[in-house]
Amino acid sequence: MTRRAALFSWLPFLALMAMPLGAGEFPQLDAWLGSQEKIQTWSADFVQTRTFKALAQPLMATGQVWFTAPQRFRWELGRPALTLAIRRTNEMLVIYPRLKRAEVYALGGEERSPWQDTLALLEAGFPRSASDVESRFRIVSVTNAGADCHLVMQPKSSSARRWVSEIEIVFSTNSLALLATSLAFPDGSRLRNDFTNAVVNAPVEEALFNPVLGAEYKVVEPLKKP
Repeated sequence: MTRRAALFSWLPFLALMAMPLGAGEFPQLDAWLGSQEKIQTWSADFVQTRTFKALAQPLMATGQVWFTAPQRFRWELGRPALTLAIRRTNEMLVIYPRLKRAEVYALGGEERSPWQDTLALLEAGFPRSASDVESRFRIVSVTNAGADCHLVMQPKSSSARRWVSEIEIVFSTNSLALLATSLAFPDGSRLRNDFTNAVVNAPVEEALFNPVLGAEYKVVEPLKKP
């Protein structure tokens, strides 16, 4: 997984969880949006597929994801995990176990960067009104394919679009379950996560969001100014 993928593979999932109740303009989403209010915890297995213009075959890996409302999550890519991305209240932690390296990204601060503008799609907390979402995303399309609904959005922030050009969320119109998320990057590559074995509102261990890093780990803050 590249650093960009490690940082942003979780973004469409949180965009999904951040959706407010009552899309209004898209009535086919109302039932699904209403169901999100009931989600306090969510976990699933996933298959991640990376496609590049320069590669004939996509790169695939498996992993697990956990979410607890309102903002915490943990992504593990690979079994055993090769990359972990953990979103906590005021920071994100990206861990590379084989490299014994951990990167800390602060989510606060007044000074903005293109990277922070991308995080601003979610770091302000979960919106409670349609206007909050509309201030961050432009909805490109909402289409049905059989029993699946495909929601395609673009970040409104020009600096955010330097990182992620398009986000797609796929959910079931029957069960209202999240099925897949997909990111399109400006270089033409794509990252898709297909979810299975989802569990809703089961207890999630607190330790998942507070990993203990041994002395052998090098902990750095890549965005911190000297």
